[in-house]
Amino acid sequence: MAYYELKLHLQITDQALPMGYVVTEASCHDRTAAETVMTQLPHPYALGDRGYVSQDLQKKLYDEYKIAFWTPVRKNQKIHQSKAWKRWMKRKRKVIETVFSVLIDQYRITEIRANSVSGFESALDGILLTYSLVILGLVER
Repeated sequence: MAYYELKLHLQITDQALPMGYVVTEASCHDRTAAETVMTQLPHPYALGDRGYVSQDLQKKLYDEYKIAFWTPVRKNQKIHQSKAWKRWMKRKRKVIETVFSVLIDQYRITEIRANSVSGFESALDGILLTYSLVILGLVER
């Protein structure tokens, strides 16, 4: 997601809890930030969208961090995935898309006004903390 020349790369659990993030320039390719965000709090399994497709990245994450990194295949790839795998991946991806929708629509992360990346990250930290507390049921929205 990119706004004001920034892009947010977010790692979440399958229960929709944010675990880590990286903010980059909008021109930064997704694969460049993927290793950083996924190794902040490593989990043995990680999903990414098509922007993160890279066999080299998948191999590096597994060899160095023991992270199995899965992405949907692109139409021009010669890899075949079963229908069951595609359905499973779609369900998991829906969680990610829902989190971004909630952060944009209800928590208005696209309206953060800051003079620097660190100012943006400070505001984002507060939003992600609030969102997490609501998801965990520790506070009411």
